[in-house]
Amino acid sequence: MKIIDLSIAVESGLPSDPPDYRPYIDYQNHKDTAKDMLEYFGDATLDDLPEGNGWAVEFLKISTHGGTHIDAPYHYYPTMNGGEKAWTIDEIPLDWFHGHAVVVDFREKPDGYKVEPEDFQEYFTKINYTLKAGDIILVNTGASKKWGRAEYLSSGCGMSKAATLWLVNQGVRVVGTDAWSWDRPLPIEAIDFNKTHDKELIWEGHRAGAVKAYCHIEKLTNLEALPITGSHFFCFPVKIKAASAGWIRAVAFVEED
Repeated sequence: MKIIDLSIAVESGLPSDPPDYRPYIDYQNHKDTAKDMLEYFGDATLDDLPEGNGWAVEFLKISTHGGTHIDAPYHYYPTMNGGEKAWTIDEIPLDWFHGHAVVVDFREKPDGYKVEPEDFQEYFTKINYTLKAGDIILVNTGASKKWGRAEYLSSGCGMSKAATLWLVNQGVRVVGTDAWSWDRPLPIEAIDFNKTHDKELIWEGHRAGAVKAYCHIEKLTNLEALPITGSHFFCFPVKIKAASAGWIRAVAFVEED
């Protein structure tokens, strides 16, 4: 059994998100914390610590959508399934977070391309695969190759509302992408909105969750290391009370020949 890591590392200050959403890490090494550590150990002095070393610790300023994460229906809209209270990340059934992975290779599609149901239908016909309930669809847009650079935020294709609902109507509950967003890059959606003033274009892939509950993963990486089918995927989120998303360590198990 081979375990494939599909998560990016959380790094401080990278242009991995818009400026106000970027994660920052305050690293405190063993010397930084030595005096603080002594407060927990009575009359101990620095001489009582081995070479004056305390513990290492990090403090993070990060949104629940920083790094590789999975969005809950509550992120998309206050309600789901046409009116039910939307689930937060701690309310989603755990059996949603593992399943058979199907990799969809859309790397040939240009940045900003809007994926429609026909694109998925043609792809599954090409690979001779019929979707099963509980399959987890992982879309490789190629955007992850630009991780760590500002252009990452505008890279990759994105899913339309219709395409998202088509997947969900096949029994798919969890999907994912290596791009910054399940939607098309937001600057591209904004350009189209300015041309048409069609409000249905705004965050349309996400808004599918108001119609029918589903979860999507953003900021995956290394999807090209997976077979198209045949791997078992795990994406259990950190359990954050009443949150709109949770960080995940996305991994896939692949049988070795």
